[in-house]
Amino acid sequence: MLETILVLNIIWFVMGFNVFSLRPKIFAKVVIPKEQRNTPVFDVLIHSGRFLGGFNFAFALCNILLLANLDVFPSDAQRAILLFVFAVAHGSQFIFNVPTALQNRRGEGVWQVLKGTMLFIFVTDFVMMLLNVLLAAKLTF
Repeated sequence: MLETILVLNIIWFVMGFNVFSLRPKIFAKVVIPKEQRNTPVFDVLIHSGRFLGGFNFAFALCNILLLANLDVFPSDAQRAILLFVFAVAHGSQFIFNVPTALQNRRGEGVWQVLKGTMLFIFVTDFVMMLLNVLLAAKLTF
């Protein structure tokens, strides 16, 4: 089970690195409406989004290294700590979109969380948070 969750983490974090750092214009198009893409905000988001890719790369690398070196962290407690950190990484991406999702339900919000690509990201981050925290709990108790 641990290996499966680590592989899922790797895939998700590499996807984040790809869209934020390597293809940041795609990310910007997801959150900036078409009619506002000719403003400086669009370019700012393209360039500032790259640091998010850096975080995703670091988490992907951490999962890769852990998967390749499970013997370095042999105890369940050590693995649970790392899984909890990964859960927080996924959870932060989910929880900070909740207020925008609630605004979307009222026809407001700075971007659409409850449709298309953002809904996929929103749900996937929640599921990944849950998988990581549940396995961390299982290893702890």
